[in-house]
Amino acid sequence: MPESRQLAVIMFTDIVGYTGMMQQDEAMALKKLGQYKEKLRASVTQFGGEIIQYFGDGGLIIFSNSADAIGCSAQLQESFTDEPPVPVRIGLHLGDILVSEGNIFGDCVNVASRIESMGIPGSVLVSAPVQQQLRNKPQFKLVSLGHFEFKNVDQPMEIFSLHTANTSLNARYDVNGKFKQKQAVKSIAVLPFVNMSNDPEQEYFSDGIAEEIINSLVHLKDLHVAGRTSSFQFKGKNFTLRQVGKKLAVHHVLEGSLRKQGNRIRITVQLVNVESGYHLWSEKYDREIDDVFAIQDEIALSITEKLLVTLLKKERDLITKSHTLNTEAYDLYLKGRFYLERRGASLVTSLGWFQKAIEKDPEFALAYSGLADANLLLATYGLVAPKRVMAQAKQSAERALQLDPTLCQPYCSLGYYHTSFEWNWAEAKKYFLRSIEINPKYAEGHFRYGLSYVCSVEGKFDEAENHCEIATRLEPLSAISFANYSMILHVSGKFQEALEMCKVGIELDPNSFLCHINAGRTNLGLKKFDDAIESFQAAMKLTNRHHFAVNGLIWNYCMVGQYDDALNLYNELKQRSETEYIAKTFTALSAAYLGDIEEAFRFLEQAYEDRDPILVMIKYERWVPPSMKTDPRFKQIVDRLQYPEEQASS
Repeated sequence: MPESRQLAVIMFTDIVGYTGMMQQDEAMALKKLGQYKEKLRASVTQFGGEIIQYFGDGGLIIFSNSADAIGCSAQLQESFTDEPPVPVRIGLHLGDILVSEGNIFGDCVNVASRIESMGIPGSVLVSAPVQQQLRNKPQFKLVSLGHFEFKNVDQPMEIFSLHTANTSLNARYDVNGKFKQKQAVKSIAVLPFVNMSNDPEQEYFSDGIAEEIINSLVHLKDLHVAGRTSSFQFKGKNFTLRQVGKKLAVHHVLEGSLRKQGNRIRITVQLVNVESGYHLWSEKYDREIDDVFAIQDEIALSITEKLLVTLLKKERDLITKSHTLNTEAYDLYLKGRFYLERRGASLVTSLGWFQKAIEKDPEFALAYSGLADANLLLATYGLVAPKRVMAQAKQSAERALQLDPTLCQPYCSLGYYHTSFEWNWAEAKKYFLRSIEINPKYAEGHFRYGLSYVCSVEGKFDEAENHCEIATRLEPLSAISFANYSMILHVSGKFQEALEMCKVGIELDPNSFLCHINAGRTNLGLKKFDDAIESFQAAMKLTNRHHFAVNGLIWNYCMVGQYDDALNLYNELKQRSETEYIAKTFTALSAAYLGDIEEAFRFLEQAYEDRDPILVMIKYERWVPPSMKTDPRFKQIVDRLQYPEEQASS
C-alpha cells in the first residue's frame, strides 16, 4: 500500500486504572475491556471513523472531521456509564498524518496521546485546532482549561474540555500544568413546581415561585444554575431526574409542588442528587400567603447550605432581597411573567397584569421591567405599531432602573430599545454591556446584544456568534436561543449551519415560530425552495398567518416563478393592513420581489417613519433582493440610519 499524507482528527482512548482493576477482579476487568471494545467499534463505525489499532486497554482512531470525532466521543462517554461503568478518558487532536501500511505517523499523533493522558474518567479533552472546527456547533460545549506545553511543540497549546453530564467541567490544572481532579462543579436545575391546587388557573403561581428561586440562585458565582427556559422544557413531561441532569449538565435538581387555597399555601420541595438519586434535603412549608417571600429565601439559602456554596455578603443580600412586600402585587406580577413567556397574543394579556401589579405597588421595579419587555416584544413581533408602545417601553425600563439599578433586565431592554427604535448606537451599546456586566449569566442579554446590535448594526459576525454561543450554553434547551443563533449564521452566509440551528430549535420546540421562519429563509439561501415553502407554511399554521411568514412565502413563490400565488398573498397583506398592523420592511421586500420597486421604496419609507425594528437589519441581511439593494435609494436609507463606522467581519 503506497504512503499518503492526509489531514485527520486523531482520537486516543484509554481505560483509566485498568492494571489495578486486573489485580482486584480479573473477570470484571476483562468484562469491562470487552464492553469498551464493543462500544468503541459500534460508535466509531456509526460516525465514520477508523480504528487503527488497539493497544492493551486503549485505542487509536482517526476521523475525517472534528464534528464526527467529538460526536463519537460524547456518545462513547455516555455509553460507558452503562453497567458495568467503564472509566475511559479521550483525547482529540487535528493534524497531518502519514499513512503507511495501515499505520499512521506524525507529531500530531503523539500530541493527541499526551492530551488523552491528561484526562480523568469521563473526560473528553481536545486541542485548539479541533475546537476551532467546532465553534459553530453549539451542541458541543467546550471550555478552555488553559495553555500547556507539549514535547516537540514550539508554543503552549490551549486545551479544551467537552462539557458533558458525566464530566460537568470537573477538571482543572495547577500552576505547574499537572492535572488534578477537583470536587465536581456545584450545579442545579430548578424544575417548574407541580400545581396541586384545585384551580388549574393557579399554574402561573407554581411556575412563578420556581422561576423566582432560579433568579435568586443565578447570581452565585460558585453555582451553575440551569436557565429558566431550559428547566421548564421538562414541564409535564415524563423524564427521570437522571435524564434531566444529563440534558442540563447538572448534578442536582430541585423539584417541588405547590397548593394555593385562599390565603394559605403549601409548598413541598426536595433537593436530589441526580446521579445517586439521594435526597439531600426536603421540606414542607404550610403557611399564609404573606410568607411566600420568606419561603423563597429559605429554599434558596437551604440549597446553598446543602451544596456547600460559599456565600459572600453581597450574594446573600441578593438571595434574600425583596422586590416587593405586597403579596397581591407579586401575585399579579407572576401572572404577567406567565403570559409574557407564552409570547404571541399572550403578550397583550401580560401587559394588563404588569400594569395591575404596578397599581398595587408603584415601587415594584420588576413589574416595570416586565411591562417594558412586553411592549418591546409586541413591536418586535409586529403585533402593534412600534410608535404605539415605544414611549411606554422606554419609560417603564427607566423607571425600573430608578427603583433598582442592580437589575440587569431593564438595561438589556434599553439597549434593545435604543438599537431598534431610536437608532442611538452609543446608548444602545452602553446599556447592553451594562446588562451583561451585572449578570453575565443572563442569556437574553447575550443573544439580544449579539443579534440586534453586534450583528445587525456593527456587522461583527464572529463576535455576535460568540454571544449566541454563550446564550445557548446558558439555555441549552431554549428554542429561542437557537433561533437567534440561526439568524446570525444566516446573515454571515453560513446557511447550512444556520439550518442546523433551526433544526435543533424545532426539536426542542416543534411550535417555535421563529425557528420555522428562519428555516424558511435559510432554505431560500440554500435554494431548497420546496423545503422553504414547507417551513413558511408551518409558521403560518402556528400563528394564524402571521405576516412575517406570509412575506417569506411571497419571496419564495417569486423565486420559483409562481408570481400569481405571490401576488395573491401580497394583496392579502395589503387588505389586512387596513385593520391590523403589518410591518412595512418585510412588505417592502415583497413588493421588490414582485417587481414593483417604486412601491417597495414607499413601504421602506413608511418603515422608517414607523420605526420598524426590522429595518435595522437590512444593511447586512441577505433576504434583501438585488433590485432593491442596487438602487441608490437603498443606500440613502442606510445612510439615514447612520450606522457606526464598522466593517463586517466576513
